[in-house]
Amino acid sequence: MAEVLEALAEMTLSNTHGTVREHPGFSAQHDAEAMRKAMKGLGTNEKTLIEIIANRSNKQRQAIRESYKQAFGRDLMKDIKSEIGGNFCDLAIALMEPSALFDAKCLYGAIKGVGTTETTLVEILASRTNQQIKEIREVYKKEHKHELEKDITGDTSGDFKKLLVSLNNGARDGSPPNEEHAKIDAESLYKAGEKKMGTDEATFNRILCTRSFGQLREIFRQYKKISKKDIIKAIESEFSGDIEMALKMVVRMAECPPSFFAKRLHDSMKGAGTKDDALIRLVVTRSEVDMVEIKERFQAMYKSSLEKFIKGDTSGDYEKLLLAVIS
Repeated sequence: MAEVLEALAEMTLSNTHGTVREHPGFSAQHDAEAMRKAMKGLGTNEKTLIEIIANRSNKQRQAIRESYKQAFGRDLMKDIKSEIGGNFCDLAIALMEPSALFDAKCLYGAIKGVGTTETTLVEILASRTNQQIKEIREVYKKEHKHELEKDITGDTSGDFKKLLVSLNNGARDGSPPNEEHAKIDAESLYKAGEKKMGTDEATFNRILCTRSFGQLREIFRQYKKISKKDIIKAIESEFSGDIEMALKMVVRMAECPPSFFAKRLHDSMKGAGTKDDALIRLVVTRSEVDMVEIKERFQAMYKSSLEKFIKGDTSGDYEKLLLAVIS
């Protein structure tokens, strides 16, 4: 199974596919007019809203917002909020937000909500590119008048705080995998954990937060040769609490992002009730990145389609928009 995941990761990381793509023959003016017509007067044509929002890229949606304001002197987001409600509205607004702003809002909610949602912080900061993290930091400061790092350090502590600060720094190496360097790092991890009394947390932080995902996969292979133990098992034996959770999330993401996000989606819908904030965030943020591969991994891991899970856990226009985005 490990070999299968490694092969899949190598293939999907370099060639992933979103279910949402640039719409051919796109006209921001045409779409703006159609959306205004759908919301003007009594009642709302939800079908039109779903058709446009689900089938335009984020970049195209921003052009629609500009065209809408230019043509009608109205704010499209305010009109959407006044016409629809509930989870359907939350999903539509999330899709219409610029990507960096949506991420920044999710991070703010994870930090400033009732209790810190630690897994959301790791999910976002560990999965975005260096450039995306830079944009998120800039938008966060513009929106909230203070630094993201300051909010992170004010709401977390210990080794977990240090890991988040490193991830938020957005300086992961982009070099191609190097076997010799991986052997050195694997040996360093072994000496920092299993081979010594106590744990050198800084070494784990440095390597897991600065090496590329491709390099990390090679490091994990080399680690298993040295230790005869999987890196996840090593983390479980050396760490506990939030830092254990965070390190394991980074490892799982590096091993195979589509599998990681398939599990996150499954977790948002399993059991009683649906974690709608998580479901919306995951569908929105992966729709243009790797949703095709996530759906494939979801089917393989849970012997059921993502579509079937969504149909079983959601309803109405909310369900229709979710399904349109992932189809």
